Amino acid sequence: MNKKIAGGVVAGLLIIVAVVVVLNRPAQSEAVELKTEESKTLYALGLALSQNIGVFNLTASELDLVKAGLEDGVLNKKKQVDLEQVGPKIGELARARGTASAAIEKEKAKAFFEKAAAVKGATKTASGIIITEMKAGTGESPKATDKVKVHYHGTLLDGTVFDSSVQRGQPAEFPLNGVIPCWTEGVQLMKVGGKSKLLCPADLAYGDRGSPPKIKPGSALVFEVELLEILKEEKEAESAMMK
Repeated sequence: MNKKIAGGVVAGLLIIVAVVVVLNRPAQSEAVELKTEESKTLYALGLALSQNIGVFNLTASELDLVKAGLEDGVLNKKKQVDLEQVGPKIGELARARGTASAAIEKEKAKAFFEKAAAVKGATKTASGIIITEMKAGTGESPKATDKVKVHYHGTLLDGTVFDSSVQRGQPAEFPLNGVIPCWTEGVQLMKVGGKSKLLCPADLAYGDRGSPPKIKPGSALVFEVELLEILKEEKEAESAMMK
């Protein structure tokens, strides 16, 4: 069997199992008990599915409609719409809701950016990033092609944490040209040993797509970044040893 087809069948079966479990639970049940590794895996599958539909910003009543469609499909009940006819509208709705959500988030960010730009020590780049130095560094500044080691703490404008190496207790390493544009530009303006706050416009972060469910479309982001080290590539290190 073709590996892609086989993978799709397995994924489909897992989704069906997860959906049936969810649909058979009482509407107002307490939190599920995850006693086995399989139950944890199926619960994780539900979380993964929620990320795929996060862009729709579903209300509780709309989620009920989605559940009804899942139940009718999984249990082979009578379909209330023609999927071939209505199916293409799913993408249209996703784009429309994403655009609407992005517009709301960008409007919220305007006042936040104006206030942040007025803070003493804040610098606004031509691209719109607002950088505030929290601790001066004394080392070199990285280039876009460099790999860096950093500690960071990422939040939404309301302070909600969406990602943090600080909370994990483990610094992150990545090439600067492999991250969001705000980081690529902003971290290059730092020096090793320094710490800065980066206020990233949505267009230089995850744009109108966002990164559901944590980051809505059009969200501006705040990062506190500490540049720990500029990492040398293995080849460069080997070359230096041979000289």
